[in-house]
Amino acid sequence: MKRCALLLAMLTLPLAACDQKPSSQPTAEPPPPASAQPAAPTAEPTAQQAPAEPAGLAAPPDVAAPPADAQKTASGLAFKVLTPGKDQAHPGPDDKVTVHYTGWTTDGKMFDSSVLRGEPASFGVGGVIKGWTEALQLMSKGEKRRLWIPGSLAYGDRPTRPGAPAGMLVFDVELLDFAPAPKPPPAPADVKAPPKGAKKTASGLAYQVLQKGTGTEHPKPTSRVTVHYTGWTTDGKMFDSSIVRDEPATFPVGGVIKGWTEGVQLMVKGEKARFWIPADLAYGEKPARPGAPAGMLVFDIELLDFR
Repeated sequence: MKRCALLLAMLTLPLAACDQKPSSQPTAEPPPPASAQPAAPTAEPTAQQAPAEPAGLAAPPDVAAPPADAQKTASGLAFKVLTPGKDQAHPGPDDKVTVHYTGWTTDGKMFDSSVLRGEPASFGVGGVIKGWTEALQLMSKGEKRRLWIPGSLAYGDRPTRPGAPAGMLVFDVELLDFAPAPKPPPAPADVKAPPKGAKKTASGLAYQVLQKGTGTEHPKPTSRVTVHYTGWTTDGKMFDSSIVRDEPATFPVGGVIKGWTEGVQLMVKGEKARFWIPADLAYGEKPARPGAPAGMLVFDIELLDFR
């Protein structure tokens, strides 16, 4: 996977690992929030040779620590404005931003850069590490800032996520543009339990077709599917939505929670269905995965395509 997976990898995608378009994630395994990612079902990296990494950008001279003239917020985030913005409007916590960025550890080692990839990253303000979520809401379009993000607002001093950089991180971030995110779908009226008209499989998975699809072909266990989806806990709390991220999720049928693997194979292209997935086919009553939702989960899934 590209190094960009580091940045948004902590999007709340509960299902597994889903492919995101490179332009949409500075990856959160979306594509840095400090919380769990449902952000989509992400596929595990394939065993193919990764392309050669480009040479790193030189670290700024003040990479080791914020200089005396840096501003600091109550949370511990430090920053300097390198290029002023064009207006006074700022992104909100639910907005989607497009940025160019480069990140270094305090020893001057570059670990990620959209600049070197030659492709800006787009993601939700609330879908990244805490330091980014806070800093982006202080910026305006066209502005460039240097951020010194303490470990507590990044991945921690001893990250539990494999490959995540430890301790304070330094980013140069340029806010190219931002736009309001699509509004989240409301929780279904029947989110608490499957209605009488829902079908139920031997495993305990319940489902109801909301919109008929086309054709008779179904995805196989080896297929890769592209979907739009939203997930809720039975109290009506939404924990993940590709609709809010404004980007479909693509993943292998066998690379997600059991309820998805079974449910998606019941669908045809263009179909939209609601699934009530019992805990034993999701993350369990007491999930071992940090941030994963517990108990029965409810998903609206639209199968856009598969191959």
